[in-house]
Amino acid sequence: MQHQSVRQLFEAAEIRSLSPLAAYSANAKRDQPEPASPVRTEFQRDRDRILHSKAFRRLKHKTQVFIAPIGDHYRTRLTHTLEVTQIARTIGRALLLNEDLIEAIGLGHDLGHTPFGHAGEAALAKAIGRRFRHNEQSVRVVELLEKHGEGLNLTQQVREGIYSHSKSRKDITTATWGTASTLEGQIIKLADSVAYINHDIDDAMRAGILQLNDLPSAYVAMLGTTHAERINTMVCDMIDHNWWARGEQPAPSDLAISMSPQILEATNGVREYMYANVYLRGPAKTEDGKVDYVINTLYEYYCKHPESLPSDLLAIGQQRGEPVERAVIDYIAGMTDRYALKKFNDLFIPKTWDM
Repeated sequence: MQHQSVRQLFEAAEIRSLSPLAAYSANAKRDQPEPASPVRTEFQRDRDRILHSKAFRRLKHKTQVFIAPIGDHYRTRLTHTLEVTQIARTIGRALLLNEDLIEAIGLGHDLGHTPFGHAGEAALAKAIGRRFRHNEQSVRVVELLEKHGEGLNLTQQVREGIYSHSKSRKDITTATWGTASTLEGQIIKLADSVAYINHDIDDAMRAGILQLNDLPSAYVAMLGTTHAERINTMVCDMIDHNWWARGEQPAPSDLAISMSPQILEATNGVREYMYANVYLRGPAKTEDGKVDYVINTLYEYYCKHPESLPSDLLAIGQQRGEPVERAVIDYIAGMTDRYALKKFNDLFIPKTWDM
């Protein structure tokens, strides 16, 4: 059959056209070896598995920043994921890196996010009394929770990129849990910040809690006055500053994708402003106390009533010798905003009867 050679053609095209510093699909590694696809590279297969996963579909009903917004144009976790992936692919294409790997990491990087955005993440951490990180949960989703405990058997390069995308608040070039070994994974970490900083500004302006003049003027002058201008500035800067990644110049010894010092300073400055005025206080945070209550109440209930948990989650934990609390965390973290509210209402709000 003619299509049997399609994957090999793709792999050969990568070697001809991509940077020598790119991650080639032919070098992809899986923990559980599988027969090669005749028509797709390994990173293409990973992208497709993520795209068809249940966790990916649930992102459309998970909060980005504004909890349960009425307007149709506020970002959700799904639209954020798509914006991150688009920005990262633009950068990767210009630098002759592997777009399929970039897309797979981008689509999967937030699969482990809780309902109610970062407020939900903080609430779940408070309820369990220890750290909860969505990047760690994202890896658990693809390695274990999808397909009733079988996982998606993604390549090591994709799982590493998903795990390493989370960054420190102090500096967007510093990953909290390690730096990806592939340049494609490093691009996702930066593209994540470029996307959420800019679309959160846009959403805050849409909500009427932020005006352009509120942003630090020096940073606005450097980055741009519109959503499109700011993203274009950051994206073009990363392309220009990392032109070495194309392999046309000697590579830096650390092979680290970064922004130029000037744009990095401006980007971090705007990011800090958003933390101080939107993410950690202000109108967008008025519902956080309710989120804490809903998440904590659900957590306590399911810990006391594990029989109410999905049987497949319980089975996964039992097979691995994990405590029931681990299944409760997985269940709550996987909920959408509306599903969490529905379960809370079903369990704790009296039903009305129309007599």
